[in-house]
Amino acid sequence: MASGTFGRWLAAGERALTGRSLTVRSPLPKRAEPPVALVYRGPATLPGCPEATAALLKSSRWGFDVRYVGPDADLPLSHRALAGAALYAQPGGGTLKRGYRQLKHHRDEIRQFVHSGGRYLGICLGGYLAGATPGFALLPGDTDQYIGSAAATVRSERDTVVDVSWRGRRRRLFFQDGPYFWLRPGAEADILATYPNGTIAAMVTGLGAGRVGVVGPHPEATDDWYLDAGLRPADRLGTDLGHDLIDTVMRP
Repeated sequence: MASGTFGRWLAAGERALTGRSLTVRSPLPKRAEPPVALVYRGPATLPGCPEATAALLKSSRWGFDVRYVGPDADLPLSHRALAGAALYAQPGGGTLKRGYRQLKHHRDEIRQFVHSGGRYLGICLGGYLAGATPGFALLPGDTDQYIGSAAATVRSERDTVVDVSWRGRRRRLFFQDGPYFWLRPGAEADILATYPNGTIAAMVTGLGAGRVGVVGPHPEATDDWYLDAGLRPADRLGTDLGHDLIDTVMRP
């Protein structure tokens, strides 16, 4: 004879086995599934960038179910894959010209995903690709090279570090010829960080029912990135800043 909680579960299960069809209802409360985040992995990125982006997403408070998409992944980047995701992440990589050549045929799919409520996270090259010349045209403005901007503190394309002011606090982040972002007059955006010359280093803006978060430097960079580039590892990595960007882009 069953008793207590288990007995109530068993009785509930027996009551479900009535009628013409067999219905089995779990007595356990349903747990909310973690949101799915898709991370691009393929020729429009570089080894280590997708994995670092995935680690940043997994370590956030959102507990994402991270899946890789692209020609070097188990899932193709497609409308069907995007339809089941909350966020699409475009990691850093090589040049904008090569990256867009690889991804331009997904432009409309990504735009539709964001416009209908999805979230886009773009880091370095992924930030460039959020722009329009060339890119997915997700921003109310565009992007350009920070190293070419007036009074830029970095002038070389080689791997280095860059100072930013993130919500008013000075931080130093790994940098690989990343973009700055500019907005058309009257455009709205949450500006999270600026470079020393005042240009935008990280921001979040809306597109339709969705949101777009972009950052020029690499808050996801780990110690080995610095060491491989012959740089002194940062006293404090940028994980908390990356989480702030993710929280802001996921905000309703």
